[in-house]
Amino acid sequence: MLGTRGSELARAQCRLVEKAIQAAHPNAKIETKIIATQGDKARVVDPRAGRKGVFTAEIERALLAGEVDVAVHSAKDLPSETSPDAEIAAVLRRAPMEDVLVSKHLGGLASLPEGATVAIGSVRRKHQLLWKRAALDLVDLRGNVPTRLRKLAENQWDAIVLARAGLERLGLSPSGAEISFEGRQFFLEVLPCEIFLPAGGQGIIALQVRVGDQNTKALVDIVNDRETLLCLQAEREFLRGLQGDCNCPVGVLAKIDNGKMKMRAQVFMDESATPREAKAEGACDEGGKLAGELLRRIEQE
Repeated sequence: MLGTRGSELARAQCRLVEKAIQAAHPNAKIETKIIATQGDKARVVDPRAGRKGVFTAEIERALLAGEVDVAVHSAKDLPSETSPDAEIAAVLRRAPMEDVLVSKHLGGLASLPEGATVAIGSVRRKHQLLWKRAALDLVDLRGNVPTRLRKLAENQWDAIVLARAGLERLGLSPSGAEISFEGRQFFLEVLPCEIFLPAGGQGIIALQVRVGDQNTKALVDIVNDRETLLCLQAEREFLRGLQGDCNCPVGVLAKIDNGKMKMRAQVFMDESATPREAKAEGACDEGGKLAGELLRRIEQE
């Protein structure tokens, strides 16, 4: 039994998990339980929502109560500290982790006029945008991906920023220069990771199981992408050390290339307009050590 949120994106992600497990275990009977989270029910989400796990806590509770066997999460929604009785046992291969500017204007971020209104849903994106375009007028953006696109169409906004992975999983592929949504055309720009470093876990679907549930752990281990899991563990260890989560002004990204892990972090501290940035690299199975080194370098900036 898989447990997930009821949003269109969450269901699409759960179908990817189901498909992967079914391919590895053709005889497995898989069901999905939709769980309403506090974040889904709330009309207004607390800006500190990520720290409280408002999009994940109810699913985790259902897992620990034995109502579901696998909790399926967007990894970036998970708070940096989760229940000690649950663990992320597997992840699917990471999707593209960049952010995307969805705009009513051609030419991307550089072409937006001074004072243009951009709606964003995280303080990280807010700080990154103001770092590069201080004259933008930023407004708060809530709701699932289709709701956010509708809000762009209905309001006098110039653009919004979304995660590339979410668009792709909903079939709104940002590989081209524009998308069509409910009769409206929007122009796309994939924002460079060098500046718009993503949130920890962005683009990753995480499979959480009960500690000690060896049968389920073995079931999901077959679909686990080891390199993605190592990267996620390193990013989450950095966030734990920083005491940050998906709504703090921090970006962190780990990549593995030829057995080496390379980590980058970007942290906006004390409301500074310019982030502290640092890099670290080492063996791919030493993510915890690298995360600690990265944190030390950020603190010394």
